[in-house]
Amino acid sequence: MPRTSWTRRTLAALAAGALLPLGAVACTTGHARGGTVSPSPVGKVLDDTDDSGRHLREVDKKNAPEVGVEVTPDSGGGWDVRLTFRRFRCSAPGAGSTAVGGRGLVYLFVDGRRITRLRTPAYHLPDGLVPHGTHHVTARLYADDGTVWAVHGKPVQSTADITVSGAETSPAEPSAGAATPFDGT
Repeated sequence: MPRTSWTRRTLAALAAGALLPLGAVACTTGHARGGTVSPSPVGKVLDDTDDSGRHLREVDKKNAPEVGVEVTPDSGGGWDVRLTFRRFRCSAPGAGSTAVGGRGLVYLFVDGRRITRLRTPAYHLPDGLVPHGTHHVTARLYADDGTVWAVHGKPVQSTADITVSGAETSPAEPSAGAATPFDGT
């Protein structure tokens, strides 16, 4: 009997030793549970932050995401904000917290104050958020890990100016080059 027990243990150890390297190879294929591909790190996280304290994720201009913003008055009141994207898609709710190239969400700011987080290219801005005067509506792109997409150390964003007057509202033209990274204004 002792010999049979020893033989079984030896065979089990040999089998484990043979399968262990195969398990290590499977871990390096880039596949995660559920058959999805694990993203590799994208860009370089900088020490610099945007004005809300989020670190910048530097990517080269050639592959950088872009956003354009257009704001028009809504006949029912408020403003309609429309975003256009190049090399960018909004992540679905519940997306993982890993940066994936060209994906993430959009934060919408009015005069530097964050209004909302968007996962769609459209938003209705209520009248109450833009009192009389000229205002800057900025759409800034973020990766799913909370970092800000950036090119040359500047957040990827676009700004449109709107002017709210007495009885009527008039949109200003979207910022020049609305679909390119901007200098933070």
